[in-house]
Amino acid sequence: MDRRWGTPSTSHNFMYRDYINSYLEEVREIAQKLDRDEINHAIEILSEVRDNKGRLFILGVGGGAGHASHAVNDFRKLTNIETYTPVDNVSELTARTNDDGFHTIFSNWLLGSNLRADDAILIFSVGGGNEEKNISMNLVEAMKLAKQVGAKIVGIVGRDGGHTKKLADACILVPVVNAENVTPHTEAFQAVVWHIMVSHPKFQSQKGKWESVQGKDQVPANGQGTPKK
Repeated sequence: MDRRWGTPSTSHNFMYRDYINSYLEEVREIAQKLDRDEINHAIEILSEVRDNKGRLFILGVGGGAGHASHAVNDFRKLTNIETYTPVDNVSELTARTNDDGFHTIFSNWLLGSNLRADDAILIFSVGGGNEEKNISMNLVEAMKLAKQVGAKIVGIVGRDGGHTKKLADACILVPVVNAENVTPHTEAFQAVVWHIMVSHPKFQSQKGKWESVQGKDQVPANGQGTPKK
């Protein structure tokens, strides 16, 4: 390596390429295998929730919690559906964890939000929760409550879908093409799928900023051609 510039020598130029290539090939395979009909069904459910003036509550832990906060913005701003997530309120979340236990942080929050039949919850999870193995019980308890009140459940999950697959009205499974990469692929495609939803012209109520920009630097929709001068 040329230490002055941090440039790898020729013999090391491709030392990471094999994994990069195989990972991106897995991405291609997952994209091809995604269940288009189930994504369509999820959009139909959320569209009906919006039309009925219901609310969408997005739940996730770890990477799913980060997704939840991001997705709330997209669903509110781009699709005009009233959307919230408990993970945006750290004070309440930690208080409920401390006082009531981690397993009920979402269900108790939803009770406080008066979850009702015209609402929906959206689950971001790699495994979908597993009651038998006591995994992600906060998501399991939230789904139980949703079922009790008649709220819709939509999930974007990996592996076999877990408890989410059992209870959801629409469950998009991110196909497992390599068990060693199940978490990064699932979390990445959760973002892909929810962006498909909020970008769908029959569900979207407002375009994103860059999609709505008109002017001399506009790029054709098909990505070809040259910007206007």
